[in-house]
Amino acid sequence: MSRARSGSKSRRKAEERRPAWKRFFSFIASPIVRRLILIAVVVILLYVLWEDMLRLFGYGLIIMAVALGSLIWMAWRRRLPALKHRWNWVLGGLSLAFAVWGILSFWPGEGVLTQANLGGTFGQRIIGAPDAMGGLRVAGLALLGIALVNPRGAWSTIRKLWSASKNGWRFLTTAFGRGQGATFPRRAPASAVPLEATFPEPQAIGEAEAKPALPSPPVWQSQHEPILTPGGWHLPPIDILDKPVEAQLDRDDIDRRARLIEEALASYGVEAKVVQANIGPTVTQFGVEPGWDKKYREVREKGKDGSYETRVEEVSRTRVRVDRITSLSNDLSLALAAPSIRIEAPVPGASVVGIEVPNTVFGSVSLRGVIETAAFQKIKGRSKLAVALGKGGGGEATAADLTRMPHLLIAGATGSGKTVCLNSTICCLLLHNSPDDIRFIMIDPKRVELVTFNGLPHLLAPVVVDAQTAVKALRWLTQEMDSRYRQFAQAGARNIDGYNKDRPPGEQLPYLVLIIDELADLMLVAAYEVEHTLCRLAQLARATGIHLVVATQRPSVDVVTGLIKANFPTRVSFAVTSQVDSRTILDMVGAEKLLGRGDMLYMPTEASKPRRLQGAFVCDAEIDRLVYFWGNQRQIEVSSVSFDEVADRPLSGQIAGPPDPLLDEAKQLAQEHKHISASFLQRRLRIGYPRAARLMEALEQAGLVETAQPGRQS
Repeated sequence: MSRARSGSKSRRKAEERRPAWKRFFSFIASPIVRRLILIAVVVILLYVLWEDMLRLFGYGLIIMAVALGSLIWMAWRRRLPALKHRWNWVLGGLSLAFAVWGILSFWPGEGVLTQANLGGTFGQRIIGAPDAMGGLRVAGLALLGIALVNPRGAWSTIRKLWSASKNGWRFLTTAFGRGQGATFPRRAPASAVPLEATFPEPQAIGEAEAKPALPSPPVWQSQHEPILTPGGWHLPPIDILDKPVEAQLDRDDIDRRARLIEEALASYGVEAKVVQANIGPTVTQFGVEPGWDKKYREVREKGKDGSYETRVEEVSRTRVRVDRITSLSNDLSLALAAPSIRIEAPVPGASVVGIEVPNTVFGSVSLRGVIETAAFQKIKGRSKLAVALGKGGGGEATAADLTRMPHLLIAGATGSGKTVCLNSTICCLLLHNSPDDIRFIMIDPKRVELVTFNGLPHLLAPVVVDAQTAVKALRWLTQEMDSRYRQFAQAGARNIDGYNKDRPPGEQLPYLVLIIDELADLMLVAAYEVEHTLCRLAQLARATGIHLVVATQRPSVDVVTGLIKANFPTRVSFAVTSQVDSRTILDMVGAEKLLGRGDMLYMPTEASKPRRLQGAFVCDAEIDRLVYFWGNQRQIEVSSVSFDEVADRPLSGQIAGPPDPLLDEAKQLAQEHKHISASFLQRRLRIGYPRAARLMEALEQAGLVETAQPGRQS
């Protein structure tokens, strides 16, 4: 206490020793005096130049005062940096202010404004003249301001007005044409036009086979003509699928969540900033840029007047560790009131950490919306087996080439979207390929999912629903693979593309795609044979044009074995129940945090990390229309296969090996001695017990001994 008093006394004495003119200028330079002087200067200027400013700006001075007050308030609350995210609001507000300023210029002024108007000279320059042209200028400024403030609403209004104008013009032209005696074709409503009335049936090749028509044709009308293939098939047009309808997301909610993420991280001592937001149909990925960990030290310096001042100096700065952000996933979920979030650290190709937050409004991705994108069309231009998968976190479409996968493994819990993914894959292939290009073998142990496609001419056989027949189908596919390799060897071709290159359409080999909806049921019936057959097909069938798409709802190690995983590098995981299942299918965690309903992780062959996608959705009505479209062309003769003709083999998994070299000696001993046993063979042949037991089994099958009693000697 005494030390503080002595310090204040020394400061007062030092102040008294300073000259008077220095004390005066120190008083003038104080912040309060500077502000008072500034206010006085502004008041004097306003008093002196009031009439000139009123004549120049008119009542627009009120608008300027409101704008200046808003800027001062935002600067006081430190909200000026937010303007760069709302630049459209700033420009829209200026446009609306100029429109109001122009409206004031339509009324004559009084007093100082007698020679001008209420808007002053500046407002008169905005409208030019108070006539119709000036009114159009004001209306244009107002519309521009509204469009900048609310661009989505303005665009929606323009689309509605354009649609209304087209309908009105069509009505007027139709009425005028009828009045002049002309006839205009009227399009029948979609509910009254059957499918066969829209697309004529193609000419039959060879003898026409009379088959019953498909029941209950779906109602649908197309504005595009189907494409005729060299084989006489019609490919369905794209509008056989429904048009995409995208959900509208609130931009204010996205900005609010970005601020919550920054505040939540700052509350835990992590400096970070949200630099981007990729809005997807299901989740929004916020790109968070880690800040700096700064260290400071206090430096005490002695001033000229003898007093000591303390200043803070930065010593070092290091980037915030990514682990500090990923460890706060549960805290971020709590702050955002989200069921679960997924953190991708870092985002491939960007120096940010991706925080994926579920949207408040879930949108669906239509199959047609993905097919019409440039990403899919680029793959379709070089491959017949282009597959539309869905859209990513930023709304970008994702497609893949089945010939490069070359096989696909799909896993996920019940109801997560596996069957919808299979349906969209099949429909995508059906849209662009005729039965001359691709054939399907579908196995559906559940009996209710893939049977919808039974009317397709692309099927080699009706959808297989019996597990024993499914095993025979796998055997037939293996035999077909070997047969194709023999054909390639005779023709000197390396793969199916080289074989089909110089052949006419009727002699080309089609691609074969095996679809299995539930692998777990097949593994219960014949685990050994199913596993080894799938692995052999996955290893060798790519060059022959045979590709596998396998799905299971139980991604456990006894279903998705190590051999199957090694031969299926491309995998898709939907929502699973535990981290163990996620590691089984993807070799990493993350699938347990998916939201279901088509939310998936796609692991391509060339990627080190999976990509989060919202799978493409195709409804039952679209599938029915597509199946009915192809079913109407069934008069064209296509080949079929009967899997029951495939020879049966033991399903125990034991493959017969070569006979034992000591079997002849064992038979000779059995003929020389009345009773023999495994231990007897051990002693006489000098072998181990397992080999002796196998020899005893072979002797029993040959009928040389009745029973084998281990341990009994002759």
